[in-house]
Amino acid sequence: MRHTTMAEKYKGKYRIESNRLRGWDYSRNGHYFLTIVTAGRQLFFGNVNNGEMVLNEIGQIVHDEFIKSFEIRDELFMGPFILMPNHLHAIVTLKKTECTGGNVEANGHSPLHDRPTPQFVCQPKSISSFVAGFKSATINRIDDWIDANGLPMEKFNRQNPLWQANYYDHIIRNETEYQNISEYIANNPIKWEEDMFK
Repeated sequence: MRHTTMAEKYKGKYRIESNRLRGWDYSRNGHYFLTIVTAGRQLFFGNVNNGEMVLNEIGQIVHDEFIKSFEIRDELFMGPFILMPNHLHAIVTLKKTECTGGNVEANGHSPLHDRPTPQFVCQPKSISSFVAGFKSATINRIDDWIDANGLPMEKFNRQNPLWQANYYDHIIRNETEYQNISEYIANNPIKWEEDMFK
């Protein structure tokens, strides 16, 4: 599967560019392919052994928090996902029962918004609010784990970030695309040696 280049050097550090679609309301129902990357692409979450992802303790916390995100949010549904040593790939479906601006079509496609949004804002029950909440929860849980175990580790904060500030998203528009992305996620550990996030 071909990916758009998502990272570039900025002030000597890697960052993910904004790939948000102009005119798309990210609080709107749809299927989203998300990629969330660690700060500096550091390998915080474990390692890949013989094509299988092996989580360390921090990775297990992040994995559990991702699943928990869907238990506490009625509007979100978890699709295929994989936590890799330095990033997370996931398909997330946003399906609110009352959604201003339209619903996902019966064929599963996510139609484009008719009017462009003036600027990107973090809206309630949106993909951006979900990602922000997930990142915050993982940092809090990991910092609690560091405290509980009296570990000589620096806690995560703005000076020592766990995650890159941005994230990558792609709106999935049809079943074929959904299946292709699902396969890409499933095969991520096998293709770790050629992974763009290494």
